Amino acid sequence: MPWVYILRCGDNTLYVGHTADLDSRIEWHRRGLASNHTSARLPVDLVHSEEYSSLADARERERQLKRWSAHKKLALIAGDLKSLHSLAKRKRPKSRR
Repeated sequence: MPWVYILRCGDNTLYVGHTADLDSRIEWHRRGLASNHTSARLPVDLVHSEEYSSLADARERERQLKRWSAHKKLALIAGDLKSLHSLAKRKRPKSRR
């Protein structure tokens, strides 16, 4: 089954990815072999994962999460639905006068 996952890197950045084999992919990240971002920021810890029924759905969710702010990702990781909801509200641009 496809997965979307979030890793917390050693420098406290967050990395979002998708895979068909979560355990294997996380091991590759931990060895520094999976991506340039994570290999330069070891160690990494899995902090969130979601299982999907199709690879297309997992890729779509990965793209969505990559567009989120770090604050919004942290709310998701913490399961803080109230903060997640408030962060999801679109900011309206100030009108010019």
